[in-house]
Order: sequence, then C-alpha cells, then structure tokens
Amino acid sequence: MIKTDRLPEFSRDLKKLIKRYKTLEEDLDIFIKAQIKAYHELNIDNGSIFEISGFDTEEPKIYKAKKFACKALKGKGAKSGIRVIYSYYIELQSVKFIEIYHKGDKENEDRERIKEYLKGIGNRKEN
Repeated sequence: MIKTDRLPEFSRDLKKLIKRYKTLEEDLDIFIKAQIKAYHELNIDNGSIFEISGFDTEEPKIYKAKKFACKALKGKGAKSGIRVIYSYYIELQSVKFIEIYHKGDKENEDRERIKEYLKGIGNRKEN
C-alpha cells in the first residue's frame, strides 16, 4: 500500500481548484488507487505518468500525471487538463504531492517549488 502526504502548498492549490471542480478530492483518491498504484506497484504504464527530469536527485523521483479524470469536467474523461506533480520514494513506497493545477491556468509545473522541496528534504537527511 502506497502512503501519501501533501505539501501545504499542494493543499492550498487543491483548495482553490475545488471551488471550480467540486469532485476533485474524490477524483484524487481514485487517482491514487488507480493510476499511482498501477504505475508504481504493478508496473503498468498507460502513458499517464511521466518522470520529470532535470533534478539532481536519486530519490525521490519527481513525476507529472497528465491524465487525471475529473468528474466535474463532464465529457473530458482523463483529458481533464488537471496536472498533478508528486515525488515517489521507492524504498518507502511513499508519495508526496507537490502541486496540482489546471493546464488552462498555467502551462508547466512550478520547478522552483520542486527545487525548494528537494532542498528541504536534503537538509532533513543531513540532520
């Protein structure tokens, strides 16, 4: 079973998006059980999750989910435009959600937020 946690920034992003997409919290739970579990536990790649490169880290790896089904966006299915950025710790089987956004609001992930997150966990490992 994959454990999940959220950055405070992720929770703020989610809270803002829920105002527009009321089913988002439920959709996120389904995403965890279906997509994340399939990709990381069962090694099933359906083309919905991609590793984001350019970060100097062995673990965790940073991923972007491009196919995220949102019930509030009727008729869109997995092509809802919702993007989820998260880190995955292989050894711990743990996910940390970093960012969630709609691609209509912004084009790409916040790389500075990811860098700050990775810098923060690097400091904790040293202590």
